[in-house]
Amino acid sequence: MLILGFESSCDETGVALVEYGADTVPRLLSQALHSQVAMHADYGGVVPELASRDHIRRALPLARQVLADAGRGLNEIDVIAYTRGPGLAGALLVGSAVACALAAALGKPVLGVHHLEGHLLSPFLSDDPPRFPFVALLVSGGHTQLMRVAGVGDYELLGETIDDAAGEAFDKSAKLLGLGYPGGPALARLAEFGDASAYKLPRPLLHSGNLDFSFAGLKTAVRTQALKLGDGACEQPRADLAAATQAAIVEVLVKKSLAALAATGLARLVVAGGVGANRLLREQLDTACAQRGLCVHYPALALCTDNGAMIALAAAMRLQSGRAVARHDLAFDVQPRWPLTAVNAVAASAL
Repeated sequence: MLILGFESSCDETGVALVEYGADTVPRLLSQALHSQVAMHADYGGVVPELASRDHIRRALPLARQVLADAGRGLNEIDVIAYTRGPGLAGALLVGSAVACALAAALGKPVLGVHHLEGHLLSPFLSDDPPRFPFVALLVSGGHTQLMRVAGVGDYELLGETIDDAAGEAFDKSAKLLGLGYPGGPALARLAEFGDASAYKLPRPLLHSGNLDFSFAGLKTAVRTQALKLGDGACEQPRADLAAATQAAIVEVLVKKSLAALAATGLARLVVAGGVGANRLLREQLDTACAQRGLCVHYPALALCTDNGAMIALAAAMRLQSGRAVARHDLAFDVQPRWPLTAVNAVAASAL
């Protein structure tokens, strides 16, 4: 079975082709991705209308590229998958409309996929895929969540952010430091030259006794220190503050993840989403898990960002597990706000 997957939830247009059988592990045949970073950089963040228009321009050329790279034809596709939500409403509508229109033209069924489920399952495309059950740390955009994952479509929320997510803390702190868009990677690069101990920043909810997160207070503390530095601050204090900010975020993510493993009695952690590419986070999780005899899995760096491969993969794993049935009625809607746990109870025909 061949699944063509479209991702268009925010500022990346991703298309990928995944192949799977009834009893075989899905494998990625080809993928293509266009990032809108350069387009949005002048505005300091994503402009939804521009994002939607760019998805329109990119989706079909990327699909043609993916099929050509895999040496496959349109007639060989069995299912077309697309990101149904969460994300920017206009951007989601573009991807879903393209996918459903293409499916109608080809007489193929479609399947809407939860964006975060795609991230959560993306490590299954790695050379060292995880096994169920596991704890998942989802750190993608405006989402920071800990999940107990018993299987495909069987998710229990253990904790989540009550305000800013980790990715937002990176991006907003970067903006306070005068760094460009996207802020998170820019802050991480600057932090490599800084001394994290130069500033004492808070670790909100670190000792709360639960698995929830909060990063708004950290952002406020960064703002206070950035104002003290002033606009003409030399590079080293800014690098120190970047390093201290990154250290605070990473410490909270690591300790909460370990607490979730202890609370569930599980020994396997999966980290997924854009922040999952952060080098310091990976280093500290690797060290902490090795010391405790725990396993930790990540997607390939190229799959940490939004991409079509994770959408096609999630569709394949849902179909394999019987958790979804691809639809031939091509009426569609999108879910800009859509809790991941909601897909547990969704009837297969309603996805």
